[in-house]
Amino acid sequence: MLRIEIEPVWRFHRDGHPQSIVVMLGVLSEIRKTGKITSAASDAHLSYRHVWNLIEQWSAFFGVPLVETQRGKGSRLSAFGEKLVWAGERMQARLGPQLENLAQELATEIKPFLQQRPSVIRVHASHGFAVAKLRELLDREPGIGVDLRYVSSQHSLVSLAQGACDLSGLHLPRGELRAQGIKACREWLDPKQDRVISFVTREMGLMVKRGNPLGINGLADLATSKARFVNRDHDSGTRILFDQLLALHGIDATDIKGAQQIEFTHAAVAAYVASDMADASFGVEAAARQFGLDFIRILTEDYFFVCRQTFLETEPMRRVIALMKGAEFHQAIAALPGYQPAETGSVHTVRAFLDRLDAAV
Repeated sequence: MLRIEIEPVWRFHRDGHPQSIVVMLGVLSEIRKTGKITSAASDAHLSYRHVWNLIEQWSAFFGVPLVETQRGKGSRLSAFGEKLVWAGERMQARLGPQLENLAQELATEIKPFLQQRPSVIRVHASHGFAVAKLRELLDREPGIGVDLRYVSSQHSLVSLAQGACDLSGLHLPRGELRAQGIKACREWLDPKQDRVISFVTREMGLMVKRGNPLGINGLADLATSKARFVNRDHDSGTRILFDQLLALHGIDATDIKGAQQIEFTHAAVAAYVASDMADASFGVEAAARQFGLDFIRILTEDYFFVCRQTFLETEPMRRVIALMKGAEFHQAIAALPGYQPAETGSVHTVRAFLDRLDAAV
């Protein structure tokens, strides 16, 4: 299937001057990671001389060095270069899922005009590392296309009920809040038509700076420590879960500094903390580890998929189930911090699924 990628470009302009410049953040990021311009050149498929010339042009344009070199000690980013890279990572974390949705919409519009028309599975699911990994592996499967849209857990079930998607993502917390999650999803599940597929578990908790300088050990500390917090958007399942946790522990959100500051993905809030624009956030462990943050576990979530029984019996969906059960996918999930396969690919009726959840509450 045709795959479209939309990537943001950073173009800087000087007022009153025709000069503009495009900064390749990947080059700076590789220098920060390896301390070597040669590695950055190789990663960008450019010559060392070309990359060095780019760095000199960028530094001259801004009037401040982006990279500092020391004889025998390699290269490192200047404070300004570091700031650019962190801003770029925040941008990618914030815009990435939205650009993926836009790219998928464009691919869907173009597809009817193309001769090659593979079987397309429409997936609506909340943004997450395991879902992205599944999509990555499905993209390599011949004859199957994936139309993945990132939406909240509740909205994905509505999409399935309305026939707008084939596969709907659903995540439910374990513990005291599970009953609320079951109640919210029960009205959208059709016991006769729907089937539930086990997928993964993921650890949810607080992301804080490395070393946890404010000594945050739980939700109550967000208020007492006066930590700067960055929240998820109101429609996300993670935000709903966080608000439920605050209510459960009798914590007023207005006592948390920055609780109204929002971002739209796990990675985006983690990037905010990592770049010192916030002290803490709430999300998945994988995002915290990706940005070198400490993680304080609060609870475990179970992630499922829901589809119609009739779709479950199609050839494309049988191949999806086989991929979920395969060793490659299990190894990929086990490598994600805080994620684990959990009866991945096992299919349940809605009644059996709800009975299991009720018994576990």
